[in-house]
Amino acid sequence: MLKFFSQAELETFKQQGFLVVRDMYGGKIEQIKAWVDEVQSLPEIPGKYMMYFEDSLLESGKRVLSRIENFCPYHQGFDELINGEEMLQRVSELFGEPAVLFKEKINFKMPGGNGFTPHQDAQAGWNDYASLFITVLISIDESTVENGCLELAGGHHQRGLIGELWKPLTEENIQDMEFIPIPAKPGDAVFFDSYAPHRSRPNLTTDARRVLYLTYNRASEGDHRLQYYADKRKSYPPDIERSPDQKYVFKV
Repeated sequence: MLKFFSQAELETFKQQGFLVVRDMYGGKIEQIKAWVDEVQSLPEIPGKYMMYFEDSLLESGKRVLSRIENFCPYHQGFDELINGEEMLQRVSELFGEPAVLFKEKINFKMPGGNGFTPHQDAQAGWNDYASLFITVLISIDESTVENGCLELAGGHHQRGLIGELWKPLTEENIQDMEFIPIPAKPGDAVFFDSYAPHRSRPNLTTDARRVLYLTYNRASEGDHRLQYYADKRKSYPPDIERSPDQKYVFKV
């Protein structure tokens, strides 16, 4: 079987909790961009893919698309890419055993889109489903410091859960962390595990900073994708499924 990562790359991931792969999808990025455009233009439909919006930081009163999740069942191209042999093999090498998809989303970070406070993905209660996850970031547009690229604190994943569940990391939690910005060109990828602290800043530029995030767990711990989205639809439904008299809060 074809191996994608060298022993040095596997060791980097083990020690740092993340691995940057430049131009991983450079040859396919125009096709992937077209797919993102297709998904981005989908109408909101209750009970299907999950579209979330946020208040613009640049235009008062304007709502902008923040992210879309659970779109694989409704887009063949993405489903084949995300669940395809190459992607699964790459993640499986990092796990050291076969992987299965847990969730998929596109973060759009449109002009005026907000950033994310420092957190570990494991703080979002993912351990109810499996003990460890690996997320693959694929940059669709150029990610820069100015438009809010991903920032990672290397090595701290080895500490396990640092913060409280359902709460961002506190100033005390991160006082010894150095968050490293990871600027990325379209087609670049970043692999990071669910205990790696990360954050991103707002996008106050005039261009979108779209990023594909794909999260996997060990297949030996089960396929939890359907249950995860059923649970999320109940606790934090997409905008079109929300009750006007209820407040919904994104926690981590």
